[in-house]
Amino acid sequence: MDVTDVAPTLLRLVVGATMIAHGVNHWLGGGRIAGTARWFGGLGLRNGVLQAWASVFTEIGAGVLLILGLGTPLACAAVIAVMLVAGLLAHRANGFFVFREGYEYVLVLAVVALALAFVGPGHLSIDHAAGITVTGWAGGGIALGVAVVSTAGLLALFWRPRPEQTA
Repeated sequence: MDVTDVAPTLLRLVVGATMIAHGVNHWLGGGRIAGTARWFGGLGLRNGVLQAWASVFTEIGAGVLLILGLGTPLACAAVIAVMLVAGLLAHRANGFFVFREGYEYVLVLAVVALALAFVGPGHLSIDHAAGITVTGWAGGGIALGVAVVSTAGLLALFWRPRPEQTA
């Protein structure tokens, strides 16, 4: 093991734990699933309860996979996709800074996940132990490609913003 394996391991652990926390919050936090469903509906996503459960499973699942270092490019794709949807629907209109509800935070998480897909999970991972590590252009391409296609699919199927009211 090399010192360069510490960086991807730290990234996997922190981003993974962050995603699990997000998923648990969408599930059990404040408004629980019903509140999360209403929030998604307010963003223009139809079938709010389905969206809420999908986000819970995606966030917790991606987090667990990242912590384990298993299926790393696909786990990174899930993080990127969640952050793309959040950035586009919830934060883009608010500008860059997170203290104004902007997209700063989701951008950082998405780019860290993409960078992790490029460099791989490191030696302290199930991917490495099983000999299934995908890194470089292939890892990054898988992560970004799957994220963009799944985000586009979600938006095409479920995003129906309400028309703005004119005065």
